[in-house]
Amino acid sequence: MKKILIIHAHPVMDSFADQLSDAYANAAQGAGSQVQLLILRDLNFELNFSQGYRGRQELEPDLQHAQQLIDWADHLVFIYPNWWTTFPALLKGFMDRTLLPGFAFKYKNGRKYHEKLLIGKTARLVVTMDKPSWYYRWVEGAPGHKAMRKGILGFCGIKPVYISSVGPMRELDEAKRVRWLKKMETYGAKGI
Repeated sequence: MKKILIIHAHPVMDSFADQLSDAYANAAQGAGSQVQLLILRDLNFELNFSQGYRGRQELEPDLQHAQQLIDWADHLVFIYPNWWTTFPALLKGFMDRTLLPGFAFKYKNGRKYHEKLLIGKTARLVVTMDKPSWYYRWVEGAPGHKAMRKGILGFCGIKPVYISSVGPMRELDEAKRVRWLKKMETYGAKGI
């Protein structure tokens, strides 16, 4: 039985991301997976990583719980909008505050490279955007996807990272929305 954590990182309520999250979760549960949901906008935590790696910024209870869920999960699903070619501050702050040394990675004295502590986990990015996915990939270079896949998740050992670029949202009529919801159901049922 697969353990799936959905990290819903859209700051705005009642967005299409809510429907995508529900479609994935319902299909995954229907297929026998265990599913947990973290809605980042509902968590209580300081977004700013004010101490950086030099100090000790205590983790709020919601972030402690988030780390427990990340540790528990086999597969992580991140659902968020593409803003300014990357992701909202809510998701960045969450990653800064939870994927800490000793939890997601660690450095060892005398070694050139870090140790990845989240090996064995996989992920899917479900990213809504207001531009065509081809434009984002080939013209802009998909900086947000690269940052998440390689710079953040890959750095911690999470792979493979599957990516669904949903958009352009302004042109997503009802039929296209239904197709995306069916895709989420398919991914959820397969646990990918």
